[in-house]
Amino acid sequence: MNKYCCENMSRSITYSCDVHNNPFDCPEILVCHDEKWDVYGLIVHDGGESYILINYCPWCGRKISGF
Repeated sequence: MNKYCCENMSRSITYSCDVHNNPFDCPEILVCHDEKWDVYGLIVHDGGESYILINYCPWCGRKISGF
């Protein structure tokens, strides 16, 4: 069974960039998983490491957060 709600979410969370070590620096990575808080977010590509919390998958609409 897939750990994520859909193939697009799985691909986004597991993507590994050959150019950028930090996912916040890579324009190809749109969604992150904060393991400390077990939450997901849309990465804000502004040069920092911030994200906007999301409770639903941006592709399939299923609930993804536990709160």
